[in-house]
Amino acid sequence: MAVLLNVVFLVTAFFLCSSEAQNDFSKLPESFKKGVELAVEQVNSHTGVQSHFLFFKSIEKSSIEAGFDVVYIYHNYYVKATKCSRGTKNADPKKCAFRNDRPLIDCAMCYKLYGGVIEKDPKPYVHCVHKPALTEEMKKIRVEHCNSGAYGNGASTLLASTGTQN
Repeated sequence: MAVLLNVVFLVTAFFLCSSEAQNDFSKLPESFKKGVELAVEQVNSHTGVQSHFLFFKSIEKSSIEAGFDVVYIYHNYYVKATKCSRGTKNADPKKCAFRNDRPLIDCAMCYKLYGGVIEKDPKPYVHCVHKPALTEEMKKIRVEHCNSGAYGNGASTLLASTGTQN
């Protein structure tokens, strides 16, 4: 009986985690979703990738509204492999369950939006790496890049702005 309860608990926890990740993406503001979609597209287009990856969880996000419909975005989040193969169309966690046998990919990106559209200049910065390989030096480089003049507006910097950390 105890084994059966454990199995039921694990199955329930699995489905709650999958739906929570989907809900997390659906709760993101549109300005953050656009960046996630760009990064996930890049991860899934990599030649070495065999599974389809989806957004999993936000770690930290911030934005600066610079005026004149310009917004600077910083977003650090995880993407996770699914059981679907690379190239799956219209993938979501309900159709493609997350795999737990692969490491998370930690992504950090910063970009400029004008009129709700990601600008090509400055080029959006996307840095994704398997979480076990992420070093403190890499994190420092990410922060320095996103705080550089290309993504800052005057004295403000993306990581000094108010945002949320999960």
